[in-house]
Amino acid sequence: MSGPHVTRLTLEYDGREFAGWATQPGRRTVQEELERALAVVLRRGPTSGSFLTVAGRTDAGVHALAQVASYEGALVPAHKLNTLLPHDVAVIDARSAPPGFSARHDATSRAYRYRVLARRMRGPHERGRALWHSRPLDADALDACAAALHGIHDFTAFTPTDTIHTRFRREVRTARWRREGDVLAFEIEADSFMRNMNRVLVATMLEVGAGRRTLRDFVALLDGAPRERAGATAPAHGLYLVGIGYDGRPVLEPSIR
Repeated sequence: MSGPHVTRLTLEYDGREFAGWATQPGRRTVQEELERALAVVLRRGPTSGSFLTVAGRTDAGVHALAQVASYEGALVPAHKLNTLLPHDVAVIDARSAPPGFSARHDATSRAYRYRVLARRMRGPHERGRALWHSRPLDADALDACAAALHGIHDFTAFTPTDTIHTRFRREVRTARWRREGDVLAFEIEADSFMRNMNRVLVATMLEVGAGRRTLRDFVALLDGAPRERAGATAPAHGLYLVGIGYDGRPVLEPSIR
């Protein structure tokens, strides 16, 4: 017997004015805005509570190009939801999903991009969208760091010590740096990520690229080193959730190794 109807939504949002995805008392979040719009169309009461499942929770300031969320309920066309949503979030696809589908638990990978404006002068158009790094970077060193990330590693050094995580090993399937004009973009896809993992990875790799840390230092961190040995946490505004993989299909093109 089939279960309740499940709807799958794909979202874009600009994270600059959000306190992240998840509902938080007194703070503006993507989940709150989307559930408010859905409640109007689906005629759910204010006491219905949270009913969205999301593939990957994003922190305050993090952007999304193709976030995925699901809920049990009737399909609402994307254009109808967008008339009720604010300017910095939009549903780009809405469709029926198989019974029992969960945006989170059925995901087989997540992909992110971190953008670094690598030039001497700041860029007003990249404000809030990329990290400005004004000093020279060794592109070969950055590429070597990315290559070292492939495979299964213990990323304890790249997430806060105070954590709810009990499993620190993750499988990185694609990792690379790409240049887009003055912007260096780090792309990574893995089975899952821990809190701040991408941002600490980027900050630490930039130290290698700037000559303040060696590739050997970086590689040594991938075997369960303590958090204090890795770099700082790069700002959230350079990070983008690129997409979610399902049924083992990758989001990013595989890296050439």
